[in-house]
Amino acid sequence: AAVAAVGLTGQMHSLTLLDADDEIIRPAILWCDQRTGPECAEITDRVGAKRLIDVTANPALTGFTASKLLWVRNHEPEAYARAKLALLPKDYIRYKLTGVAASDVSDASGVQLLDVGKRAWSPEVLKALDIDPSLLPRVYESPEITGAVTKQAAALTGLLEGTPVVAGAGDNAAAAVGTGVVREGVSFTTIGTSGVVFVHTDTMKIDPQGRVHTFCCAVPGAWHMMGVTLAAGFSLHWFKNLFCQAELEAARLLGDSPYKILDEAASRAPVGSNRLLYLPYLQGERTPHKDPDCRGAFLGLSAAHERRDLLRAVMEGVSYSLRDCVEIFAELGAPLSHTRACGGGATSAVWRQMLADVFGLPILVPRSKEGPALGAALLAGVGAGLYKSVPEACDAVIAIDGEQQANAENHKTYDKLYAAYVKAYPALKGLYQELAGI
Repeated sequence: AAVAAVGLTGQMHSLTLLDADDEIIRPAILWCDQRTGPECAEITDRVGAKRLIDVTANPALTGFTASKLLWVRNHEPEAYARAKLALLPKDYIRYKLTGVAASDVSDASGVQLLDVGKRAWSPEVLKALDIDPSLLPRVYESPEITGAVTKQAAALTGLLEGTPVVAGAGDNAAAAVGTGVVREGVSFTTIGTSGVVFVHTDTMKIDPQGRVHTFCCAVPGAWHMMGVTLAAGFSLHWFKNLFCQAELEAARLLGDSPYKILDEAASRAPVGSNRLLYLPYLQGERTPHKDPDCRGAFLGLSAAHERRDLLRAVMEGVSYSLRDCVEIFAELGAPLSHTRACGGGATSAVWRQMLADVFGLPILVPRSKEGPALGAALLAGVGAGLYKSVPEACDAVIAIDGEQQANAENHKTYDKLYAAYVKAYPALKGLYQELAGI
C-alpha cells in the first residue's frame, strides 16, 4: 500500500510479438540488431524518404521497430500471421501487470510508425507499409495512468491490486527525467551499453539528413533530439573481456570493480593515447553515419603503444563519437552550454573528465546514478498526483553533486585528434562495403 504508482522504463525499439493467446511467438529482436537493412530500403521506398522524415521525424533505421516487424513478415510469414500484438519490452511488462496494451509517446517514437508531431500512430505510414493498426497498443503521454495492477499480478509481485501503472518512457527519455533534463536546451550524455547525447526542446526540430533522432519526450507536449553511439560502454566491455584478464583477476582478488582498475590504467596513458584513434563501430553505427556495415578499428597503432594506450583510446574513441552528436546539435541551432552525466560509464571520473575535455563543456554530475529508474519513478509520482508536472517533480528531487570543467590544454589536443577522427569513416566507407559483401 506504500506504493503510490508503478513507473516503467526499458530498452527501446526491441520487438516483442504476442499471439491471440498472449503467448510470445518468437525471441525478441533487440534494438541493436542490424539484420533489417533491406526492410529499411523497403520502408523508404513505400513511404518516400522525405515524407518518412516529415512524419516520423527520422529516416528508416535498422535499430527501429518497424523494420523488425517487416523483417518478420518477409522472413517468418507464419509467425507474422499469428501476431496479434506488437509490444516494446517495457510495454510487455505493463501487459503482464495490467492486462492493458499500451505504450508511451517517447518509446512509440522509436517504432517509426508514429506521427511524432501529432503524437499518435500515423494512418498514412501504416497504410503505406500495410500494417494492421490493431497490432499496435494505445499511446499515452508518459505520466498518464494506463491501467492498474491486476489480482494475478498482485499475487506474483507483492504489489497491491489496483495500484496505478503509468505510461512511463523509453530508457533515454526516462533518463532525461531522472537527470532533470526537462526544459529547453538542457542536455545529458549517457554512456551505457550504447551512448547518447540528448537535448530537450519545447518545439519540434528535425535534422533533414536524419543523423540525429527527434522523438516525443516524457514531458507532455515536448520533444527531444538524440544522437546515438551503438557501442559505447560496450566497447570498453569488449576490450576488457578480450585483453584485460590480469585486471579482471586483480579485481577478483581485491574484491573491487574491474572498471575501477581499468580507469587507473587509462589515467596513466597520455591524453590522445600517443596519437592512437579507435573507431567504436563494433555493431555498425547510427549517429551520424547510419551504416550497419561499418566496423571498429584502431588507427595509428605502432610497436610503441602499450595496452593502456589502447584502453584509453577506446574511451576517447567513444567520446569522439559522442562529440559527433554535439556538433550536429550546434549545426541545428541547439548548441550545448553544458551536459549532465548519466549511465554506468559516467560513474567514471576519468571518462567524465575525458568527455569534458573532448566536448569543451562542463559536465554536471547528478546525485542519483539511477537516471532511467528514477525518471520512471518520478513519472509515476506525477501520475499519482504527488507532483503537478514533470518539471515540478524534477525540481523537488533532482540534485547536482558536482561539476567537471574542461581542461583548456587537453581540449586543444582533442580538437586536433577529433579532426583526424572525423576523416576516418569517409576514408574507410568503401572498404566497409567491400568487406560486408565478401
